[in-house]
Amino acid sequence: MLLQRFTEVRIRNAFLVLACSFVLGACASGPKPADSARAAEAGQPGAIREVPAKAQTLYEQAVSSMASGDFLDAQLRFQEFLLQYPNFPGAHVNLAIIYTSNGDDKAVENSLTDALILDPEHPAALNQLGMLLRRQGQFEAAESAYMKAVTAHPDYALAHYNLGVLNELYLQRLDIALQHFERYQELGGEDEQVTKWIADLKRRIGSSQRTANVTE
Repeated sequence: MLLQRFTEVRIRNAFLVLACSFVLGACASGPKPADSARAAEAGQPGAIREVPAKAQTLYEQAVSSMASGDFLDAQLRFQEFLLQYPNFPGAHVNLAIIYTSNGDDKAVENSLTDALILDPEHPAALNQLGMLLRRQGQFEAAESAYMKAVTAHPDYALAHYNLGVLNELYLQRLDIALQHFERYQELGGEDEQVTKWIADLKRRIGSSQRTANVTE
C-alpha cells in the first residue's frame, strides 16, 4: 500500500509543468488550471522584466515541448532562453523539473539555487526543493521548504499536497497530513484520489483515538 501510494506521488510530481504566461512583456503570477493530465504551476513573483516577442515564443515553445514529454527539446529551449534572460526564476525551475526526470539531483539543486537567488519565496522553486530534500531523506528540511512556500503563498496548492504526503508517509503525523490534504482539495478542486486518502486518514485517526480512550 505504501509503495503504491509512493509510486502515485512520484507520477503526480515528476511531470509538473511550470507554465508561465507573459502579459504585456511580464510574467503573470498565480496558479493556473491544469493542462491536459499534467498539473500546471504558474507564477513568477519578482524579477519581472520585459522580453521581446521572440523570447516569449521561445519560452512558450519550451513549455509546450515539456508538456508533450519532449524534455530534451524543452531543456535546450529553456537553456537558450536563460542565456538571453537569466533573471526569470520560472525557467530555472522548469530545468530543475527536467533534471529531476533524468535523476540528476546535483543539476536540480543548482537550478533551484539559481531560482531562489532571484526570488527566495518563489513557491514552485520551494516546492521542488522540498521534493528534492524528501528524495534525499531530509524530511525536516523538506517540510521547512514546503512550509516556506505556503507561508509566503497560502493558496499554493501543490505544496499543501506535498506536505500531506510528507506528514502521512514519512513523518507519521496523520492529523497534520489530513489538514494539508483538505486544504489542497479546497484550493485545487476535487481530486478523487485525494478524497479517498482523506477518508482513509479520518478512519485511521478515529481508530487511533478510540484505541487511546480504551487504554486510558
